[in-house]
Formats: sequence, structure tokens, C-alpha cells
Amino acid sequence: MSASGALNGAIAGAVGCSALNAAGYLDMAVRARPASSTPEETVRQLAKLAHVDLGPEDRAVNRRSGLGPVLGYVIGIGAGAAFGALAGSRRAPSGLVTVLLGGAVMAASAGSLAALRISDPRTWTRGDWIADIVPHLAYGMAAAATFSRLRPPSSRCR
Repeated sequence: MSASGALNGAIAGAVGCSALNAAGYLDMAVRARPASSTPEETVRQLAKLAHVDLGPEDRAVNRRSGLGPVLGYVIGIGAGAAFGALAGSRRAPSGLVTVLLGGAVMAASAGSLAALRISDPRTWTRGDWIADIVPHLAYGMAAAATFSRLRPPSSRCR
């Protein structure tokens, strides 16, 4: 495992999170759809499981609203850091890295929704899946490109 690889991966994960958010916001604008409530509901369930009081409801709603996106960044940056630490100096095609990173973050996200019984991906429609896959592919592409760019020239992905 490599500390510099983990740092580069964390940076790549942060860039990926920005791309994921941009894709999600563009989807909201194009389809005139509301924001998802699942990040806030995830925070609600995690706080409940951890026995953390987020305060009176008028304040708790704001805390959940702020912590929901932060949780997404933790997942995205953490996935990038883990990938960078594990990848070390090994090379992989950018397409493979895109799918691995995007798929890992999507699995972590959808898996947590299922584990917390917030949503059941088995019941999602094709449109639901597309709306989830596209931003996660944007995450994977941006993170893979950034990770490749941050690596020394002799070890960049092809």
C-alpha cells in the first residue's frame, strides 16, 4: 500500500464527487426532478443506529441536509483513497478504472440504502437505474482521469 497513492486517490475521489454532483444537478435541471431525500434519510438512520441526537427537529432537519452530502463525499473520497492505496504503481486501462471506481461508489451508495432499508434497488425502474448509473460513471471517469494525471509519467494508466 502506498501513502502517496492513497493521497492521489483521495484527490481523484474529490474530483469524482464534483463530477457526480454536477451530473446529478444537470439531471435535476433537465428533467425538472426534485432533489433526492435519500442522503438525509441515510443520515437519519445512521444517527438513530449510533444513538446520536441531532437536536430538535427544526435543527435536525438542517443537520441532516448538511450531513447527507458530506456522507457522499466521505464515500467518494474514501473509495478514491482506497483505490489509490491498493493500486500503488500498477497500471490499469482507464476504462477499467472508471468502471471499478464508479461501480464501487455506486455499490456503496445503493448498498447502504438497502442495508438501512431506505430503498430497495431490486424495485428500481430502468429510469431509476439510469439516473443512478450516469452520475456514478461521471464520478468514475473524472476520478480515473485525475488519478492517472496525478501519477508519475512512468506509472500512468493507459
